[in-house]
Amino acid sequence: MEYRGVVTEPSHLGAARLVGELTSGSISSRELLEMYIRRVEALNPTVNAVVTLDVEGALRRADEADEALAKGCLLGSLHGLPITVKDTIETEGIRTTAGSAMLAEHRPESDADAVARLRAAGAVVFGKTNTPLFAGDAQSYNDLFGTTENPWSPGRSPGGSSGGSAAALATGLTGLELGSDIGGSIRNPAHYCGVYGHKPSAGLVPTRGHIPPMPGVLSEVDMATIGPLGREADDLQLALDALAGPSSADAVAWRLEMPPPRASSLDEFRVALWLDDPACPVDGAVAATLGEMVDALADGGASIDASERPGLDLAETHRTYQSLNYGVTAAFLPARVYNRLLERSEDLGEDDDSRAARYLRFGTQRHKDWLAADAERSRYKAVWRDFFSAYDVLLCPVVPTTAIAHDHTNINTRTITVNGSRRDYWDQIIWAGMANMAGLPATSAPVGLAADGLPVGVQIIGGYLEDRTTIHFARRLSEVIGGYVHPRTFA
Repeated sequence: MEYRGVVTEPSHLGAARLVGELTSGSISSRELLEMYIRRVEALNPTVNAVVTLDVEGALRRADEADEALAKGCLLGSLHGLPITVKDTIETEGIRTTAGSAMLAEHRPESDADAVARLRAAGAVVFGKTNTPLFAGDAQSYNDLFGTTENPWSPGRSPGGSSGGSAAALATGLTGLELGSDIGGSIRNPAHYCGVYGHKPSAGLVPTRGHIPPMPGVLSEVDMATIGPLGREADDLQLALDALAGPSSADAVAWRLEMPPPRASSLDEFRVALWLDDPACPVDGAVAATLGEMVDALADGGASIDASERPGLDLAETHRTYQSLNYGVTAAFLPARVYNRLLERSEDLGEDDDSRAARYLRFGTQRHKDWLAADAERSRYKAVWRDFFSAYDVLLCPVVPTTAIAHDHTNINTRTITVNGSRRDYWDQIIWAGMANMAGLPATSAPVGLAADGLPVGVQIIGGYLEDRTTIHFARRLSEVIGGYVHPRTFA
């Protein structure tokens, strides 16, 4: 097979290309699945990305796909494609733990809605990928399965919380991945591992069956989304077409008709840039790579505005995001832990605005205060709507740095290093959190390697429900800057 003019094994082909090979009969679903299983056996001990396998069930499903094709039938748009799923998303009969020992033997009786849609499209689910405990970190490790390594550099994180997802793709262990995102948890790992990831518009993909909340809870989680990761932009659209749509309850009354991309060729896109900000400085190595991307876009004819920004203050925007996010995440805490936070919040000084103080204050806020933050969010949404009437996409950093070294110290005292200075560990979610708070689609696309040899991605944000625009821009961007490149040690 050829990939960008280079002969390669199918292990590193994009999902869309693989489906083409499967449906043409060039390779069978069983052959492709067995290849991934062999790679998991040989390579996964090095990266620890895949934590559970269902070989027997997957082989049975792959054989069904091959038998259907022999009869001239396709199972769907993902016919016979072997995929893995983040271990926070429930899979019928396949262990789903969210990295928690208390769920070590949890085998759901049904698929999460998103998984069911991928299976209905013909996907073959054969494994689960690692995540931090209850998806609560920007790294991917837990006491149940241990630490996932970055395929580009052992000793560095693949990101989180969909870190196992991105690492599995970059290592060539799976054809497609399903992750989740409440503050960059798809885009952060995609950036760190050099793959593509898409956070859908709010409400576009049902989240029932995601942990947290605990199994059995039917309510949606504010700002949380489920979305795909892949090795090409086409993979994201292929998966999103299968995933998007109303929940079964909402489908009684409404249908989805997503708008097409706003532009076709690169020179038709109206592009705005927001590539650095004092509220969350970007490391020089990342900034230089993003600068090269901008030059390539300009050479490709894109209309670029480097000065116009949404009428937002990044620091204030992030504060509102924290208010909403901490309110969500604290709700999942055990009662004894929450009560302790409540006690500590009562001792806060009025002038204490540290991150720790914000967590205590926002995590235990009254509903009245949450409503005030929600009203502020509505104001931000209006600002974004105005902005995207004049521009098609906004390009931002995903994370300020390339992949960070593993750091399993106290999460409340961790830092990252940006341009030689220590910054708060949770600077990793500031740029990504904007899109979550406003419910906007955001695609992370690889744009090259930094001077340290590690991948850099760019975040492509678009108007609400215009997911096809951000993904299509990522597709066109790859034509001028390149796209996925596998780590040399995992050919």
